[in-house]
Amino acid sequence: MVIIVTFLIVPLTLLGTFSFLPVANMFWYSFTDWNGFSEKNFIGLENYITVFTDPEYFQVFTVSLYYFVATFAQMGLALYFATILSFKVRMKNFFKGVIFFPYLLNGVAIGFMFLLFFQPDGGLDTVLTFIGLGDLTAHWLGNPDIINISLAGTSVWRYMGFNFIIFLGAISSIPNEIYEAAEIDGANRWHQFRYIILPSIKIIVSLNLILAISGALSAFEIPYIMTGGSNGSATFVIQTVDTAFKYGKIGLASAMAVILLFIVVIVTAVQRKFFSEED
Repeated sequence: MVIIVTFLIVPLTLLGTFSFLPVANMFWYSFTDWNGFSEKNFIGLENYITVFTDPEYFQVFTVSLYYFVATFAQMGLALYFATILSFKVRMKNFFKGVIFFPYLLNGVAIGFMFLLFFQPDGGLDTVLTFIGLGDLTAHWLGNPDIINISLAGTSVWRYMGFNFIIFLGAISSIPNEIYEAAEIDGANRWHQFRYIILPSIKIIVSLNLILAISGALSAFEIPYIMTGGSNGSATFVIQTVDTAFKYGKIGLASAMAVILLFIVVIVTAVQRKFFSEED
């Protein structure tokens, strides 16, 4: 027992110092008007009220809706390709690599790639003009009405490979004998997907859904690199970072971080309630 405790001292100390203590401080800061330098004055729930009543801060939840909707398209595409490539398809290993490859790229590099892709007369406008759809060209990152659609689409391309590889692994674990028995009974590919694949990977789908929702709320890397949160593209995390380090409102930013934490906890609790493995 003494040996076990001895070995646990270092990791528990590191965990407490760099995880639990900062979280505890964050909760305390959220009830103060601290700017990072001066004395911390307790102001109660004022920071939380500001987040939910001030349009400057509350509108970031609207931006998150774009990424939230995009996650369903992302998961649908990932599940579709994972299902198709789980059967016998010519060059399927090549297509697996093509789909998964974007997830291996650095997010900053992807941000700069699509920054060039969406710029006026860039890659997207060139392709649209080439196929005779030049009238559809637009200021993809300059128009507030479509900027978040462009950024959410970039995130779909960036992260679909992650969902794809998880779905593919889950589908590959289903025994081939089940498919053979279904084919003998006259089941086509759609029947196999509906009655064999989907029920077998339900817990994986729910896990990916939770990860997708959390990712939609915490989107940061791509929009920050491509737009810096301008033109109405500031996500919750971008707004939190700017509030803390650009405007020096550490207390208010801590309240925003606490709200994000509670949203993720609530979503996870709902997932465990309605998508439990025992069900």
